[in-house]
Amino acid sequence: MKTIVVDASVAIKWFIPEIHAIDASRLLQKKLRFIAPDLIFSEVGNILWKKNRSKELTLEIATEILNDFKKLPIDIHESEPLLDAAWQIATTHQCTVYDSLYVALAKIEKCVLVTADQALHHALKTTPLARTLLWIEDIKNIA
Repeated sequence: MKTIVVDASVAIKWFIPEIHAIDASRLLQKKLRFIAPDLIFSEVGNILWKKNRSKELTLEIATEILNDFKKLPIDIHESEPLLDAAWQIATTHQCTVYDSLYVALAKIEKCVLVTADQALHHALKTTPLARTLLWIEDIKNIA
């Protein structure tokens, strides 16, 4: 079974019908092992909080999505062991440390990070780390 890192920009699309949600849902139809740094919980929670605050989601629906998210089969990795590699990525390529944790995990696990984060994709697409990144629309390239 192929392993991929998913970030919060992809995982949230499994629950909310927004751009690239169909592409993200295709990942769930493949035989994949999903991994992510523990940061994904706070990032998804924050996205839901913002959507509730802006009245895009009711509190009840946001809470239900959060509870459903916690049940997903994602193998979680602690962020602390990834921090040095993430720091190096962030300071070299001008990415956030948050985003760089996902990249570091993909690099260490020798797999790809699927993302819908345009800023991250843009920052890394011309670097040696580009092969570690897969844009959400390109998931058809995952076996």
